[in-house]
Amino acid sequence: MGELRAFKRPDPLWREAVGETLRRRRSDAGLRLVDVAKRAGVSPQYLSEVERGCKDASSEVLAAVAGALDLTVLQLATMTVAAASTPATARGGAEVMCLAA
Repeated sequence: MGELRAFKRPDPLWREAVGETLRRRRSDAGLRLVDVAKRAGVSPQYLSEVERGCKDASSEVLAAVAGALDLTVLQLATMTVAAASTPATARGGAEVMCLAA
């Protein structure tokens, strides 16, 4: 019969992890995407793509967005690594189970 077994998700790509950190920081600060984008000198559409992990932002763009959130690039990287090192359930994510038939 079928069995339940845990499915280990692959580690997120760096762009996905950084985007998640940026979005969480912006949201926690109560800032709108358009306001952060304006401060950073990028379009809201581009910032949205970075936050969703769809775009690999340059170091210059990451520095600008981090600065708009009152962070340094080093702080952003440290926060990203710390968040990626915690289990998904602790970050508010769901644990995934695969059903084998």
